Amino acid sequence: MTKLLEKAFKAASKLPVVDQNALAKWVIEELEAEKKWEQIFAESEDVLDRLADEALAAHKKGKTRALDIDRL
Repeated sequence: MTKLLEKAFKAASKLPVVDQNALAKWVIEELEAEKKWEQIFAESEDVLDRLADEALAAHKKGKTRALDIDRL
């Protein structure tokens, strides 16, 4: 455990029990959400590669145009 995390847990241990439980629940949910996002991105890598290849092929065939920021 890092010193900073240890300091955070020490500070959190001084909170009322209700607040400690709320913080613990939030940390756990954030960690689980991060794990889910990593899995989703890992699974979508092939799709993103295919879309990038299609975009490059379209560009090479002259089927794309430069982005005109003034027209957004």
